[in-house]
Amino acid sequence: MESSSRDFGPDMHQLMQDLFPICRSITGEGVRQTLRRIQDVIPVKTYEVPSGTKVFDWTIPKEWNIFDAYVEDMNGNNVIDFQINNLHIVGYSVPTDKIVTLEELNEHLYSLPEQPEAIPYVTSYYNETWGFCVSHNERQKLTEEKYHVVIKSTLDAGNLTYGEYIIPGESDKEVFLSTYICHPSLANNELSGPVVLSYIGKWLASKPRRYTYRMIFVPETIGAITYLSRNLQELKSRVVAGFNLTCLGDESGYSYIASRYGNSYADKVANNILSTCYPDFIQYSFLDRGSDESQYCSPGVDLPLVTLCRRKFGSYPQYHTSLDNLDFVTPKALSESYQLIKKCLIAVEKNKKYQINCFCEPQLGKRGLYPTVSFLNSAAPVKTMLDFITYADGDNDLIDISNRLNKPLDDLFPVVKTLLDAGLLSTLD
Repeated sequence: MESSSRDFGPDMHQLMQDLFPICRSITGEGVRQTLRRIQDVIPVKTYEVPSGTKVFDWTIPKEWNIFDAYVEDMNGNNVIDFQINNLHIVGYSVPTDKIVTLEELNEHLYSLPEQPEAIPYVTSYYNETWGFCVSHNERQKLTEEKYHVVIKSTLDAGNLTYGEYIIPGESDKEVFLSTYICHPSLANNELSGPVVLSYIGKWLASKPRRYTYRMIFVPETIGAITYLSRNLQELKSRVVAGFNLTCLGDESGYSYIASRYGNSYADKVANNILSTCYPDFIQYSFLDRGSDESQYCSPGVDLPLVTLCRRKFGSYPQYHTSLDNLDFVTPKALSESYQLIKKCLIAVEKNKKYQINCFCEPQLGKRGLYPTVSFLNSAAPVKTMLDFITYADGDNDLIDISNRLNKPLDDLFPVVKTLLDAGLLSTLD
């Protein structure tokens, strides 16, 4: 499996632009609309789980759909308008149509005094209420005694929707890739994961594969729990490594959140790729979790999974506000993150144990692998090969050797091919 040189950054950013206006939540037509657009890139299969279904300790909630919402003054002028920005509505707000005082309205308004230009993202999934979100500057302009509140939404028995794409490989052992599709117009926190994963799926499907790849697009938390409740035993028996993808679209360095004990195969892969290719990365403990790694690495589940991101969710000022917009995410950053995920998957595909087929140092010269005339530093071009041979003892896999030599896997792939072609190396499963 090789990397492609094509830059999909503009394509991913265009997909993000198409998805950005959709008002998503943990249920509802926004999720379905999002999956339908992703199906233009990869053939995601959708599943519906009815409201009221028990999923471990949780229950699938009622389905919420929103059509319009606004607050108007007594002259009929909209002062808050969902049609202008879908972050204006508190997620899962119940249908409402009433006149309220400014005092009562303020009890249902959310703003950020420390970020007066930003509209916050607020939800109330499991407690029926209503509310609006505004910039603090706009909130300060609300001075009239009464306002008309209108929320045209439905909250009824329905379904939770998620998407799955399974790409078969030579083995039924799997690499598990997950991202979430439940936030409205948040470009980095919400959409960078799905758009990168969509194009990773497109790339994977075009290549021969050692492993089977299971990709899912779920509402965060409740969706991951739902998926685990339906597939846990299969996942536990098949998954060799997993990666949860989020916050991949801003032009910062990389970070990853370790598995619960930080010693899974996915930790090993992520640590190697990041330390050799992106050495300024930040490693977070599982105690710093906050996305679906919380579910995938929970006791009794313990999938070998880590979360990959650039700046971690909650660690940048645009997070969960209207400042996380299409200008904050760039095609360049998406393209770079796409390459990072590919490097991790290529590492999983190509990582094997190797053993040299002779005692002592093999005679490379007679195989045309060593300079025919020996002089000072004449062996320098083949030093990486000699160092690789030193640790090709059948106990170390390719990532172990990469770590020992402090060399990227990309530098070792041609060495392995050369030694295999020369009959000097055996592959061990």
